[in-house]
Amino acid sequence: MAFLSRIRTSSSLLRNLPSPPPHTRHLSASPSAILSPDSKTPLTSKQKSRAALSLLKFEKDPDRIIEICRAAELTPESHLDRISFSHAVEALAKEKQFAAVSQLLDGFIQTRPDLKSERFASHAIVLYGQANMLDHALRTFCELEQLGIRRTVTSLNALIFACLVAKDYKEAKRVYIEMPKMYGIEPDLETYNRMIKVFCESGSASSSYSIVAEMERKGIQPTRTSFGLMIAGFYQEDKRDDVGKVLQMMKERGLSVGVSTYNIRIQSLCKRRKSAEAKALLDGMLSSGIKPNSVTYCHLIHGFCREDNLDEAKRLFKTMVNRGCKPDSECYFTLIYYLCKGGDFETALSLCRESMEKNWVPGFTIMKSLVNGLASSSKVDEAKELIAQVKEKFSRNTELWDEVEAALPQ
Repeated sequence: MAFLSRIRTSSSLLRNLPSPPPHTRHLSASPSAILSPDSKTPLTSKQKSRAALSLLKFEKDPDRIIEICRAAELTPESHLDRISFSHAVEALAKEKQFAAVSQLLDGFIQTRPDLKSERFASHAIVLYGQANMLDHALRTFCELEQLGIRRTVTSLNALIFACLVAKDYKEAKRVYIEMPKMYGIEPDLETYNRMIKVFCESGSASSSYSIVAEMERKGIQPTRTSFGLMIAGFYQEDKRDDVGKVLQMMKERGLSVGVSTYNIRIQSLCKRRKSAEAKALLDGMLSSGIKPNSVTYCHLIHGFCREDNLDEAKRLFKTMVNRGCKPDSECYFTLIYYLCKGGDFETALSLCRESMEKNWVPGFTIMKSLVNGLASSSKVDEAKELIAQVKEKFSRNTELWDEVEAALPQ
């Protein structure tokens, strides 16, 4: 009853929210004018999405954020739009504009017939979790039928994920126990995997054994993902014997231990600053005939960087490339950052040039560190050349780069 009471209270609060200002209820200009003032022709759907994402990355004003989202007619069907929603909610929550978050999400459900669906409601539930507004996520889930939306395991899984995002593991367990019975929903593989993650993230990885047992009683076979989550949880709690038990469980169920499982183990060890041990696992993979991929090497490179073993990180990067594995942007940025931190600006510059050739440009902080490091190493010309390249690609930070350049030795 206490659970339902919280939902009713949340719902009552929402109904009594102040009305949005007129300019957030009715757009004061055409969508194209709001999203791209210089555009003389109507924007396509994709152009709207890109323009909205670009604006939302830097916008802080709550009314303006809502106006941008409405002008772009965002939809969860689009990957770009989902990122835009996330940026919008993150910005509003950061400024503690919680009424604006519900105004945005509830407004979309109530005024857009195309979004009166479980898919968008599930997305809104997760976004409420991101904003740490779990009461609103719960209210949205419980009132789906009032909105004319059929409630299924999809929205249940979204609610559990919202609890995970908000790191409210107690609430996640409550949802898992109460909601399926209350609404006649049968949990599926995703439900169980998310609950394994809940137990593992909350420091109760041993409870995941009971989830696996329940899955199998219901005729749902745990997958490599299920066991991978358990392995990561047991490493986090430094329970090596349990890692071995889980690997044995996989074998008993006919699941081979492949590269994805090794990657989880390697990443888990690197997070615990045991990169040498993780490297031994890589050697074991190779001797067993299992081919590592770029993810394997990126985890190890990050691990050795964090432990200030830059020589080993550089060796692994070279080995990775020689074996035909392609580093991603994050791998480049990580290595460049730590090389600058360790004073190896020459190698950092070389990798930065490689990265920029692929149109991957490190963020301002990393680039500034590299530029200043080059200048301190009597490589002022290279530093200025780098600034020019960045300014050519990004006009937004031009003034900041002008200040950096002015401070360089002349």
